[in-house]
Amino acid sequence: MDRYDLLIVGGGINGAGIARDAAGRWLSVLLVEQDDLAGHTSSASTKLIHGGLRYLEYGEFRLVHEALAERERLWAMAPHIIWPLRFVLPQTRSPRPAWMVRLGLFLYDHLGGRRRLPGTETVPLSAGLGEGLADRAGRAFVYSDCWVEDSRLVVLNALDAAERGATIRTRTRLIAARREGEGWTVTIEDAAGTHAVAARALVNAAGPWVADVLGRSGGAAHDHGIRLVKGSHIVVPRLYPGDHAFMLQNPDRRIVFAIPYEGAFTLVGTTDQPWTAAPGPAAIDAGETEYLLATIARYFTRDLTAADIVWSYAGIRPLHDDKAKSASAVTRDYVLDLDAGVGRAPLLSIYGGKITTYRRLAEHALAELAPLVPMAPAWTAGAALPGGDMADFDAFLRGVEAEHPDVPRPLLRRLCRAYGTRVSAILDGDLGPDLGGGLHTAELDYLVAKEWARTAEDVLWRRSKLGLHVPPGTAERLADCLATYPLSSSHHKSDISAS
Repeated sequence: MDRYDLLIVGGGINGAGIARDAAGRWLSVLLVEQDDLAGHTSSASTKLIHGGLRYLEYGEFRLVHEALAERERLWAMAPHIIWPLRFVLPQTRSPRPAWMVRLGLFLYDHLGGRRRLPGTETVPLSAGLGEGLADRAGRAFVYSDCWVEDSRLVVLNALDAAERGATIRTRTRLIAARREGEGWTVTIEDAAGTHAVAARALVNAAGPWVADVLGRSGGAAHDHGIRLVKGSHIVVPRLYPGDHAFMLQNPDRRIVFAIPYEGAFTLVGTTDQPWTAAPGPAAIDAGETEYLLATIARYFTRDLTAADIVWSYAGIRPLHDDKAKSASAVTRDYVLDLDAGVGRAPLLSIYGGKITTYRRLAEHALAELAPLVPMAPAWTAGAALPGGDMADFDAFLRGVEAEHPDVPRPLLRRLCRAYGTRVSAILDGDLGPDLGGGLHTAELDYLVAKEWARTAEDVLWRRSKLGLHVPPGTAERLADCLATYPLSSSHHKSDISAS
């Protein structure tokens, strides 16, 4: 029976982040994910690395401070998938007085040790930043946060974990777990059948399925301190020029973002709807669609209908249940619940959290386990993620363009954004046939061999957003191509059982 120090259930950002941190502390790690990495909540975010300006209104000062401190740290760790973004906050239709917003932005500028990001400024909307808005008569505040390719952030954490010795197994689910002495015996299931493994500690980072995993862990305390909230987004043709985003305040005091997306589009979201069904695939509903379209109509000159929506996505956020009255007010902070004792194998369950604070959450999770599972000290604060070892992305891109003058520049830019300094693994050889929209077989080979891609959806909607750009029939051609790869090629050489 294969034995590990940690068995982590869940391949979202929290599970991948804990796996990376633990593997770097010389622990043997197995991570199992029932679907694809970032297959649910972690690929359905608003794709921001941010402090959460609106959380100040709910008194979440600890969370905002921690998140703000992480912004520039994460940017430095992965400048190819994380970059600065300016947000325009119009006051023309604000339900909050300007002094209150400005006070919040003052705290936002000073709570987290901002160094490289520019601070807040006040601008007239009649200037260029207001172009595209229906009302440009007033003023706006402009502040900074960062953008992130969320599902790629998850994959890069898993990749770094694997390269440090962790075993990453996708399409693998936990069937049952039971305590045996001071350890766990766990039954997992994949396409080949069921297998038993042993672990010193179990980490439940299953997100919306955290209670389900507890139910499968015999003898575990059943803490149902989770509240599921659905958040939905729409992607529409570009609403305005410029590379800035808008933070829009609705009459119900909720916030909706409008963000430049994939060149030709604008991403609009998110909603907050209670989710009362069992965890599973989520989709936007008619009411959420109407709400987001009404927000667009309220602020912008373009009046869109549901027929104009290019794509939509929804995810279920597994929030810690703080008994807040509305879904919007539920805390985005995280809670770590350790079930352990003398002679009792540890089980650590993760409730809540947000992408921005995943690295700190991982540190805190391992600090909880350190007295029970000896490990090396924390190390991730200054360590680049795979492909992120560069000082400046634009300078790096210019160097790659000079080395590959025959490759189209838009393709080079996309590849450099996705893979950073690892792009040479794709470019230093024959790119192979174009399967559609600039997806060449060399890139597909890399995604299958190194990044656990198995399906067309993995490639077109999580490892990339090429699904918005490829011609009709690409997904079918891609599926046929993927069927020719050996199943074992979905796990690179780091996927070797620990002993």
